[in-house]
Amino acid sequence: MKRIAVITTGGDAPGMNAAIRAVVRSGISAGVEVFGVEEGYTGLIKNQFVEMKSTSVSGIINRGGTILRTVRAKAFHEKNNRQIAYAFLKARRIDGIVVIGGDGSREGMYTITKESLIPSAFIPASIDNDVYGTDYTVGFDTAVNTGLDAIDRIRDTAASHERIFVVEVMGREHGFLALEIGLTGGAEAILIPEFKDDVNLLKLCKFLRAGINRGKNSSIVVMAEGAGSAAKMAPEMEKIIGMEVRYSVLGYIQRGGTPTAFTRKLGLTYGYEAVKTLLKLKKGQSKMVGMNGSKLSIAEVSKLIGKERKVNKEMYNMNKVFAT
Repeated sequence: MKRIAVITTGGDAPGMNAAIRAVVRSGISAGVEVFGVEEGYTGLIKNQFVEMKSTSVSGIINRGGTILRTVRAKAFHEKNNRQIAYAFLKARRIDGIVVIGGDGSREGMYTITKESLIPSAFIPASIDNDVYGTDYTVGFDTAVNTGLDAIDRIRDTAASHERIFVVEVMGREHGFLALEIGLTGGAEAILIPEFKDDVNLLKLCKFLRAGINRGKNSSIVVMAEGAGSAAKMAPEMEKIIGMEVRYSVLGYIQRGGTPTAFTRKLGLTYGYEAVKTLLKLKKGQSKMVGMNGSKLSIAEVSKLIGKERKVNKEMYNMNKVFAT
């Protein structure tokens, strides 16, 4: 390979810039030219390539978001638009691509490789940590710590005013983020989409009321957005429990911010390994870099597509024990 491209696509995540830095400098060190594609798969369709030098990634390791920017590319679902993108990749003489993103981004990359035969390497980066085939995605640890900091601050207010707080965090389809934040934040209850049967208002209120009767003067409920609406639940809870209930929606603050040391190291490691892997691939091959436990893993993307990562039920049950 003589030329490779790096793309960030889908939702942004802290640590993407660390991964970009690693890809660019690893590629240059291996003697290949590196091009960045701005605005994700949309940038492929619009021919938004920019040559990346070592200086292009100076001073970005501590920055959240992505310097290449990212746009959710609905147009890329249309085959005629993808053919336009492939023509630009061919015109630029791109021999391989590195894609940084979430589950949907991986599917897009796999489609590119299947249709154009351009080999590809995938770096999982998502605050949701829901990419099948890896235990850790770039950005998750930072998002957890951002949420945990908010929970700690909210608990101060909850205790001072003897209130219950419902804190809504991101996670439309999966509760990895809510579970990690809730467990480490000492939440009295965690509500996630995977266990919707537990999202029972009367049952929850009875549990919280029992805590009040035991002497608790405040409680925190962490809810993934896919499990319901904190804004709707809070006033209903207040009527049933007879105690002040407030809510806070953390929203997009979870996506931004300075990446933690773990997130940075993960982005750098994945970027380095992605380039090493890509340079060994042949036409039509596509692989993903990930972590299984504490060990680095390289997997065939074809074996990962369509599979869903499951939350740790034991961790979910563990929090129930701690909250009693």
